[in-house]
Amino acid sequence: MSKQQALEVQIIAEFQPHFMKVENESYMHSSGRGADSHFKMVIVSDKFNGLRQVARHRLVYQHFAEELANGIHALALHTYTLEEWQKAEGQFPKSPNCAGVGL
Repeated sequence: MSKQQALEVQIIAEFQPHFMKVENESYMHSSGRGADSHFKMVIVSDKFNGLRQVARHRLVYQHFAEELANGIHALALHTYTLEEWQKAEGQFPKSPNCAGVGL
């Protein structure tokens, strides 16, 4: 199982998402292709109801603390309640390229 798939399994188990997307964005960073160091996560979950973005991110970071301590360098988090996701019409920000790419 790839690291991306393992992250997806954990998100499903912990957050029971209405929608989720995990993208390996390591190729956009100085770690290069084939690395498993940078991931974008879009999670739509009822667990985020009543929480501000900072609290949502803390919740996700706490859940993935071991992964962050053992090889994952960064998680780009986009966390939504179902209502917010519906208002956003399923759109989430694209990630910019890392300034360190090609250095």
